[in-house]
Amino acid sequence: MSKYRKKIILTLSVLLSLNIFMLALSQQASADLYKKGSSGATVREIQTRLKNWGYYTGSVDGIYGSQTEKAVRYFQSKNGLSVDGQVGDQTLAALGIQPSGNSGGNSGSSGDLALLARLISAEARGEPYEGQVAVGAVVLNRVRHPSFPNSISGVIYQPDAFTCLYDGQFNEPVAESAYRAAQDALNGWDPSYGAIYYFNPATATSKWIWSRPLIVTIGRHRFCA
Repeated sequence: MSKYRKKIILTLSVLLSLNIFMLALSQQASADLYKKGSSGATVREIQTRLKNWGYYTGSVDGIYGSQTEKAVRYFQSKNGLSVDGQVGDQTLAALGIQPSGNSGGNSGSSGDLALLARLISAEARGEPYEGQVAVGAVVLNRVRHPSFPNSISGVIYQPDAFTCLYDGQFNEPVAESAYRAAQDALNGWDPSYGAIYYFNPATATSKWIWSRPLIVTIGRHRFCA
């Protein structure tokens, strides 16, 4: 066998090994799965969020036990997810935690963007684009307000905060415009001018919401302080 041919075979072997290695890394990165027996910082974050939203009553100890599994099942059943008691990519995204295993912050993580876009799509589908951005801005205004949870996921999943989580709209396909609106809101655009509430007068059933001071009306929504 010639030296030239040996070099070609060696080069191809190295490239093949490298491709196999990169594929294995890719599969490992996308295979984050937290289940009974898991432990660590991400499990602690899962427990914290579930506890803040009323799904979990156990200790936030970073250990994925029976109580955590039960809370995850409860959360999954309430939010249109596959109920298996395990936290994979879809449940992590619903919790607002990045699938990489790092918990999302309050501005701009991929988990936050996807979650905010889903909320905007469910709450403001068919509204003017400015109104979609305004709905996203209300969520972010609540994150900064002392009366609300201090994370995007916490605000969205706060009990009884948004009707779309209970009427099935939250699980509908996300409109493309909602992703752009979510990013614009995260970038600082606030057409609501600081509003922390909004409602549709045609469908509102709460008398209390009418007592909130009106800031601006966009489309069918009134945005209030």
